[in-house]
Amino acid sequence: MAGTSVSVGENHGVRESSGTGQFIRVILADTQAIFRAGLRKIFALEDDIRVVGQAETLPQTQSAVTKFSADVLIFESALAPNPVEVVTELLRQAPQLKVVVVTPVSDEQLTLDLFRRGAHGILSREVEPEILVDCLRKVAAGEPWLENQAIHWVMEAYRGHNLRPSGSRPKVQLTPKETLIVSCVTQGMKNKEIAIRVGTTEQVVKNYLRKVYDKLGVADRLELALYCLSHHVVDGVKPPPVPVAAPQNGDAVNASAASAGASAAAAASAASAASASASSTISSSSTGNSPNAVPSQKPS
Repeated sequence: MAGTSVSVGENHGVRESSGTGQFIRVILADTQAIFRAGLRKIFALEDDIRVVGQAETLPQTQSAVTKFSADVLIFESALAPNPVEVVTELLRQAPQLKVVVVTPVSDEQLTLDLFRRGAHGILSREVEPEILVDCLRKVAAGEPWLENQAIHWVMEAYRGHNLRPSGSRPKVQLTPKETLIVSCVTQGMKNKEIAIRVGTTEQVVKNYLRKVYDKLGVADRLELALYCLSHHVVDGVKPPPVPVAAPQNGDAVNASAASAGASAAAAASAASAASASASSTISSSSTGNSPNAVPSQKPS
């Protein structure tokens, strides 16, 4: 059957505010129209989720990712002969996009490969609707999502990776700055929060993490955290506290100037009152000493 053109939801490219926050914009990429229709019905019941585009072929998916602004792509692994490579390419096209891969059945090797290459969530096609919605929200918030079986596979793969002969993984020494950033990662902090605490930018944090990944031979934050906890890399290292903003010098000067201005105004007011009192006294005295003085009349 010939592929149809990319279809677009009614709110494509628009992020609106609702009572609970912003909409999660989703692109559905699946070979089966009935599956896409089912997902649309599920998401239509949620106030914070909007389907902004659909695709049923790989070229349509690539076009949709480039054309539309979305938060999450739900991608069927059967759309590509090598879904692992495709996920890598899609994330290169749209670095801000979160990718949730739907697999026909739970597959250990595919799950591990997808997770290493940057997939943010991996689900089997038989997933319950409420779990899918929960997955979507967690992934949109920046959290990884794996089913229980997949978590077990990842842990076992890490343990096997960790049990290699000691000569296969060279011992490395992290710099103090790298150790500080890694300690923040093990606490579950995101790059933005780490940058604030360390006193740098998000891009610098990303650069440091790339170096650390290369040094330790890990592929992502999860493997990094597991490695550091297993090897006691950050034992005794406390993440830096959130910096407290100090008063600006300009604020102090402005406050001082405002205080001085208020004092001057008060002094001027007092002087004006004293002058008015003196004038009243002189006028009263003058009127009382002149027998021919005529009281001034108020204008009618």
